Order: sequence, then structure tokens, then C-alpha cells
Amino acid sequence: MSTAFIPGVLPPTGPAEPALWFLFRGSKLLVANNDERATLPLLAVPADLALAPVRWQYLGRLEEAGQATHCFSAELDEATAPPPGMEFANLRALYPRLPETLFQLAGRAVQIVDWDRNHQFCSRCGTPTRDQIGERSKMCPACGLVSYPRLSPAIIVRVERDDAAGRRILLARAQRFPTAMFSVLAGFVEPGETLEECVQREIHEEVGLRVSNIRYFGSQPWPFPNSLMIAFVADYDAGEIVVDPVEIAEAGWFTADALPNTPMPPSIAHRLIASWRDGAAGPARQRL
Repeated sequence: MSTAFIPGVLPPTGPAEPALWFLFRGSKLLVANNDERATLPLLAVPADLALAPVRWQYLGRLEEAGQATHCFSAELDEATAPPPGMEFANLRALYPRLPETLFQLAGRAVQIVDWDRNHQFCSRCGTPTRDQIGERSKMCPACGLVSYPRLSPAIIVRVERDDAAGRRILLARAQRFPTAMFSVLAGFVEPGETLEECVQREIHEEVGLRVSNIRYFGSQPWPFPNSLMIAFVADYDAGEIVVDPVEIAEAGWFTADALPNTPMPPSIAHRLIASWRDGAAGPARQRL
């Protein structure tokens, strides 16, 4: 069954019809209070649940099995109580409870809600901004400054090596991880820096290694808070592991049959590690 999301800015005209509403109190999403699966409200308007949004946004439409469902996001007042049988849940906690398509849409929605909330006034002169028609932006009527939703590009990279000790992958545990979870390394792109330069810098800063043969792997939007994760694969080139103690608690080389606790799907970190693990049983890959 194919599913497609078509982004939009202008809401549909005509009578209100049932739509998916991503309703946020702060950064928490309103969902039906189920133990394992989370369900989003399908409403004509939030007033159907006796809710009054501070502001709302049209996201686009979700097309599945030949049917289209419009999608909206909205910001609720911090004092809003959840309707009976519902709860406001942290988006990270909903990671395993929402279908991947809806989790990605929720990530899109929370970023748009946050951007709308934080750009009610011009950052240059303080004048109230106005929504632009036909695009996701706000313009200051006084000085003409146009603001778009913020996007923070970040690289995430799998470093691998094949040598006399076997085929291994570099994994590290960040200081911020509350549990002993290891992952591939990541970091934000700095102004004036290419993605490949960011890969080189982050690996050297965090674990003291040099890498080569950097290849694109894939990408994933990540709404914590507004990242676009751009994934790469790289070969170990030189150096010994020396961790940055501010960022990294520990790091090491691991074989496919002795991996530590790693991120779960649908994160791109999981895809990077799982694709390496699944291919590690094959013949040693020759360097390009």
C-alpha cells in the first residue's frame, strides 16, 4: 500500500472535513492514550474536542490507498488539559508508538509550530510579522525581512575498517546518553563548511582519527530540534582513538558479532549500523 505526503501551505476551501490534527502543548503531541500504539485525532476542527488553538497551520495532505486526508498542526495554550482518554506525549517517547510516516509528519509539524511561535515579531526591528501567501515564510511589513523555517544540517557518519584484526565499525557513547547506548558519530555543519569537511572535522575532534573515501549514504529529517541528518560512510585512515571527554564518554572498534546496545529504527543511525552488520558477513570490501 503506497503512502505519499504532499506538502502544502494554503488550506483547502469549502466546508471543514475530518483531518489529521497534530496538536501541541509546548513540544508535546496530543494522542489517544493507548499503551503501545498512539492514535492522532481525526477532526474537522479542534473545537470538536473543546480545544481552542493559539494558532494553527496547514501542512498538506496524506494520500493512501487512493484517499487523501488533510493535515494540520496547531499550538495549544500551556494550560490546556488533555481531553478524556488522551494525553500529551513527548515526541521522543512516541518514536516506537507511531507509524514511521506519522512520526515524520509529527516531526515536520512540531518544527513548523515552533517556528510560527518564535517568529511572530521581526528579529531585526520588532514589528509584528505577516504570513506570506503561497509559501512558508513571514515578512516584516516595516523593514522587509523575510524569515523561513530554520533547518540545521548535521552529518552522521559510519567509520569502518578492514585490517588484520577483521572488519570493524567505530561506535561511541555520548556523554548525553542516559543509558549505555553506542552509536555512530554526528555533528552540526558549521558556516562556510562543506559536508565532507564537517565529516573530517567531527571525527577528528571527537575521537582523534582521520578518515578517507567519504561516501553519501542517505538523509533523514530529525526534529530534535530542527535537524536534517545527512549520512555518510567513511574508511578509517589513520590515528588512535582519543576521545573528547566533553562530548564522548567512550569509543571503540566493534565487530558484527559483538555490537553493543545501538539505536533502534527508524533512525538513520540504526540504518547505518544495520546495513554494515548485514554486509559484514560477506567478503572483505576493497577500498575504492
